[in-house]
Amino acid sequence: MSADYKMQLAPQTLDNADERARPLLEQANAKLGFVPNMYAGMAKAPGVLDTYLHGYELFREASGFTPPEQEVVFLTISRLNGCGYCMSAHSMLADKMSQVPADVLEAIRDDKPIPDQRLAALSAFTSVMFESRGKPANEDVTAFLAAGFEEQHILQIVLAMAVKTLSNYANHVNHPELDDAFAGHAWQG
Repeated sequence: MSADYKMQLAPQTLDNADERARPLLEQANAKLGFVPNMYAGMAKAPGVLDTYLHGYELFREASGFTPPEQEVVFLTISRLNGCGYCMSAHSMLADKMSQVPADVLEAIRDDKPIPDQRLAALSAFTSVMFESRGKPANEDVTAFLAAGFEEQHILQIVLAMAVKTLSNYANHVNHPELDDAFAGHAWQG
C-alpha cells in the first residue's frame, strides 16, 4: 500500500549521493554487499536514513528480544502499516537469518493466528501499541508480561515502531522497487 503520490526527487546512490548521504550508503554497501533501494530513497533526506540506521542497530543489538522476536515485531508493524517492501525484506530475514518458524512467518504475513504462544503474545502486544498509539491498557501489559516479557520491552517496541515508521512511511512515498535479495519473499497486503 503505497501513497498515490510518488516523490520525484532522484534516489541517492553511490554515484550521485551528496556528502551527507554518501557515507551512509557506503556503510550499507560494505555491510550488506549492496545498497537497498529503500536506503536510496530514504537518503533523499539523509537525516531520515541516518536516524533509521542508528535506531535499527540499537534495536537489533540491545532490545533484549531474540532475533526471531525482533522479526515478529518488525513484521507486525510493517503489516499494520501496509508496507510491502519491509514485509518482503523482513520475511527474507525471518526465513534465512533470524530462524523464525515457517508457520509463524506465514501466519504473520497472512494476518492469521500465530501458532507459538510467546510470539503470538509479542505480536498481539505490538499491535496494541500500534493501534493505541502507545497507550496500552493495564490488561494488555499484564498479558504481555505474563508471556515472559519484561517492562523494558515495552519501550523497545516503541523504538521498533519509530524505526519502522521511518522506513514504512518513506517507502509509501518513494515507491522503491523491491531488491532482488528480497524478491523471493515478495508480499502484497
